[in-house]
Amino acid sequence: MRLLLNASDRTLTSRARTFVAAAKGLLARGHQVTLACPAESPVSAAATDAQVDLVPLDPSGHVAGDAWGLRRQLQERFIEVVFVHTDREQFTVSSAMRLAERGAVIRRVPAFCPVTTGAGSRLASKLAATGLLFTTEAERARAAGASRIAASVAPLGVDVAALDAVEPVSRSTLGLSSNAIVVACIYEPAATLNAAAVLRSLALLAPRHPNLHLVMMGSSGDHDDVRMHGAALGVNHMVTYLPPSDSMLPVLKTADMAWIVAHHDDGAYGCLHAMGMRIPVIATRDELSQFYVADGITGTLLAESDPALTAATLAPCVGSAEIRKAMGNAGRARVQREFGEAAMIDGFERAADAAADRSRWTGR
Repeated sequence: MRLLLNASDRTLTSRARTFVAAAKGLLARGHQVTLACPAESPVSAAATDAQVDLVPLDPSGHVAGDAWGLRRQLQERFIEVVFVHTDREQFTVSSAMRLAERGAVIRRVPAFCPVTTGAGSRLASKLAATGLLFTTEAERARAAGASRIAASVAPLGVDVAALDAVEPVSRSTLGLSSNAIVVACIYEPAATLNAAAVLRSLALLAPRHPNLHLVMMGSSGDHDDVRMHGAALGVNHMVTYLPPSDSMLPVLKTADMAWIVAHHDDGAYGCLHAMGMRIPVIATRDELSQFYVADGITGTLLAESDPALTAATLAPCVGSAEIRKAMGNAGRARVQREFGEAAMIDGFERAADAAADRSRWTGR
């Protein structure tokens, strides 16, 4: 099958990582796969490493020009199915498919993210055959009552062998002592308030655990508001604020615990990467965390925004390397058993097979 995955992000976001991993896996299964992404970007570098065929995108381009240029690529490569994430991507690709008189579009919805259908996506669904791709069966079932668009499931998964190959960053590089208890906190702009709650809990744990150290990282790991909150609490000497990076895994691997306050794909991958590296997970109890983390077994799920209760709940894990080791081992086993990357590739393949039904294609 001839497939194209459209990843217009300038940086290697979690959703772009998903498309790169899917492209690599589908290519290994014998499909003809192309990734459309910004030229000379971290996304294109990752795709090149995976030996995936590339189509350059201009992030500053306009929809009409992008659609016309993509039309030629669709025709030259005889593309049958295109995967997208955003409203703009869907409208651009659907317009190109209408011009090329071929193909279907599958819009992937990030993990536990509400389905949004703006004017652009509604028009796009009239220009080309369209499907949705969810992360879980529960999300697909919820959407079935609100949308008549066909939907498939591709669960997020990770390659534990690749995680084993990651070399942890040395603690001295981060300015940490060898006996520090390191908590890696993964967050993103929408989770700034949650990150502030982490700092408040740290302030309560600090008197009994002076060797506790927090590493704030993610797509907004150097956010000024969070740093100012840490200064007001007097805990910034126990916190390292890392700038955004395309590769957080070496830092995560040096941690003793992972506190996940990010949402959607960032949160899902945070949980999966930590568990795959044998690192227990801390997260607020919600639909996403309950799906990935077994409370009390692979990590600890917390009640909403109560720093005192949070500190009390975490104290046993912070104070016991044996508890952390047991949770880490259980997390690794859970990822190997339930969240392998092969299942994700299976889901993309099933969705593509269904979408390739030419009787559904729009435009003749």
